[in-house]
Amino acid sequence: MEFDYDLFVIGGGSGGVRAARVAAGEAGAKVALAEEDRYGGTCVQRGCVPKKLMVFASGYGVSAKEAQDYGWTMMAGGFDWPKFRGTLESELDRLEGVYRKILANNGVETFDARARISDPHTVELSTGETKTAKHILVATGGWPVRPDIPGAELAITSNEIFHLDVLPERMLIVGGGYIACEFACIMNGLGVKTTQFYRGAQILRGFDEEARGLVSEEMIQNGVDLHLGTNVLEMKKVDDGIWVKATNGQEYTVDQVMFATGRAPNSKDLGLEEIGVKLGRGGQIEVDEYSQTAVPSVYAIGDVTNRVNLTPVAIREGMAFVETVFKGNPTPVDHEMIPSAIFTQPEMGTVGLSEEAAREREPIEVYCTSFRPMHTAFIGKSDRVMMKLVVSQESRKVLGCHIVAPQAGEMIQLAGIAVKMGATKEDFDRTVAVHPTMSEEIVTMRTPVRTG
Repeated sequence: MEFDYDLFVIGGGSGGVRAARVAAGEAGAKVALAEEDRYGGTCVQRGCVPKKLMVFASGYGVSAKEAQDYGWTMMAGGFDWPKFRGTLESELDRLEGVYRKILANNGVETFDARARISDPHTVELSTGETKTAKHILVATGGWPVRPDIPGAELAITSNEIFHLDVLPERMLIVGGGYIACEFACIMNGLGVKTTQFYRGAQILRGFDEEARGLVSEEMIQNGVDLHLGTNVLEMKKVDDGIWVKATNGQEYTVDQVMFATGRAPNSKDLGLEEIGVKLGRGGQIEVDEYSQTAVPSVYAIGDVTNRVNLTPVAIREGMAFVETVFKGNPTPVDHEMIPSAIFTQPEMGTVGLSEEAAREREPIEVYCTSFRPMHTAFIGKSDRVMMKLVVSQESRKVLGCHIVAPQAGEMIQLAGIAVKMGATKEDFDRTVAVHPTMSEEIVTMRTPVRTG
């Protein structure tokens, strides 16, 4: 049968664009891509990129104060949100243009439309057009979820936070995952009176206990009003903002509420189940290790599969898909030992197993140090950082590395190479320290603090 395309990609985020580009540019396939919103997806338009730029912006207030303590004559003025937002929006427009250009330069035909799958080889576009393809790749990402409570419509999500007309004076952030914690630190750093509710016993569930405990302590010390074991019961609009009733019995009035209470796969109304693609309980597309669905011609990558929801992982999955389907080289996706960072203040970098997860698997040794870094200790600040290695007693391999410190994201990328290669504790010990740095502590820890 003759098809219009070898590959039709649904979704113009990082994973979909990479798969389309490589299939067309390197494998010579005839490729089309449909995107109903902005090109670049969550990461470029509503996630990592604008978030990191806000992280940078939010750090300068503290930097100005620290510079004074170091002897500089400096005055930190107020933060000009409209100026920053204007520059941010220009940058996101520029990046969208880059993504469109990449696709055009590689001969990918693009449709600014919503796509729906009507049979294993056919896609219907919201423009009324119908296209056929030998293979269909779903890369539609995820979307923030709003809790079902009275007044929920008054709140924003991470999608809207980058486009606020004015910076609120008082803000409540609901959630305890990395998105909630990052934005609590950002808003606090920008001078917003920031309150955070999390219904659980400690923020950053699933991460190393000790590391998330330190992040939590530092956030509170830096001014975030964090309430654990607390959730929102109801909200309503009042004259001076949004009135919020909490499960701890207290009432708050704030200017803005943001829900960061989870994300769901963008799999609704794509025609998937009708053609036989299986969805999981949370709406995620079920795929095998080659990203293939129950329908052989349909594949899925990225957050819509809810495997490891990180941009570089979606890109890896896209590359592996092209290797498998268009280059005749079946390539499963490797989801082991993926380094990641949480851009709180201080940052957390992590790769491999938490102490708790490793302990359940085998006997381990834990090497850990927490200290006041030279940079801020010099000016009398009580900030603390942490370096931690989780080591297998039997193989001596480093099973996990966890860093809580300024620039931990930069550090964990490099530590991640060693851990992925299977470095042992003795490999770390043999490495000479770079002095004076915070990260030197990762190679100078000699005695385990815990074993078992």
